[in-house]
Amino acid sequence: MFGFLFRFFNVKLFPVLTLLGFAYYNFFLQVFWWLSPNWLSWNKYSEGMLRTLEKKILKIVKTSYRGFYVDIGPVVGPTDKIWTLSFNTESPKTPIVLIHGLGAGVALWCLNIDALAASRPVYAFDLLGFGRSSRPTFSSDAMEAEQQMVRSLEEWRKEMTINNFILCGHSMGGFLATSYALTYPNKVKHLILADPWGFPEKPSGTSEAVPLWVKTLSYIMQPFNPLTSVRMAGPLGPWFINALRPDISKKYSTALNDNEIIPQYIYQCNSQHPSGESAFHSMMSGFGWAKNPMVRRIDRLDSGVPITLLWGSKSWIDHSAEEIIKNKRYNSYFNLKVITGAGHHVYADKPDQFNQIVLEACVDTENLTFGQHLAIMPPPDDSDVPEDDKSKR
Repeated sequence: MFGFLFRFFNVKLFPVLTLLGFAYYNFFLQVFWWLSPNWLSWNKYSEGMLRTLEKKILKIVKTSYRGFYVDIGPVVGPTDKIWTLSFNTESPKTPIVLIHGLGAGVALWCLNIDALAASRPVYAFDLLGFGRSSRPTFSSDAMEAEQQMVRSLEEWRKEMTINNFILCGHSMGGFLATSYALTYPNKVKHLILADPWGFPEKPSGTSEAVPLWVKTLSYIMQPFNPLTSVRMAGPLGPWFINALRPDISKKYSTALNDNEIIPQYIYQCNSQHPSGESAFHSMMSGFGWAKNPMVRRIDRLDSGVPITLLWGSKSWIDHSAEEIIKNKRYNSYFNLKVITGAGHHVYADKPDQFNQIVLEACVDTENLTFGQHLAIMPPPDDSDVPEDDKSKR
């Protein structure tokens, strides 16, 4: 009897109680720091530091560029501005516009820009509510927050006087790129989705297989923004990021020769007011799914908009986007590419392969060679194991 009670407490009850204790500690600590006058001294965000780190990272980019703010007016806040980088704008070819994922910023495209900008214009920006862009208060309604993001992209395009472009989005950026293409299909000459988030419905009927402690943690953490822990870590934030995700630094280590700069950059991007992060929190249903997934509406995307979908074979993202797009848009151009050995951050894991796929999509765009098309690279090795990669999308 005592053995049974001991095992029950140790295996079932103890993890739950531990997570409950951590969650309440997390909540009270968050409230304390937000209310405390010492919050600003604890949170080590510095606009100057973020600017300096971005410049240091972009030193590896050989293509000359211009960085500037684009005033998009009162889209969400009274005076919204989007931090933008432009490359090779003299080229007459169709430009590529890069949209990052949750918790990222423009500098994380540093391994891709030279290759992509060699023959055409490239624009990368910090999404509204992220990085160095303005931090307005988004709607708490999932669809309205999404539409606010989409409107900010369209106002950016208008201010930049770009007629149309090739739109490439990673993870959450892929979700928003798809939403933009649904709203403004005549502006998107090719939609490139890099391991996109938010396509399938949240699965049902699998709750019995989910451990109790996982369900408890998911329930407890629902009120919090995804990157709350990074801000709460204060000056330990970069260390916390590096300890939690040492692989992020490794993705850039060869090019940067500095294992500290990427965690510092990510911390500075996310230690500010969680504006865009709050919008993502409103749009998500559990961390891995969207409240308004693309499966419900991708069939309404103009059939003339071609899609290239690429992902890493080791990514943790649900890859049912392939079947969703194939089944919902069977009469449209669709090209699937799987990069063996890459994880969710496919653009950084295997930058050469990623760049080549994007450039091939651009050539297809210019040559107008579309038709019903499906191309699948060789299947991933059986040894590939999905990565545990859930800190940043």
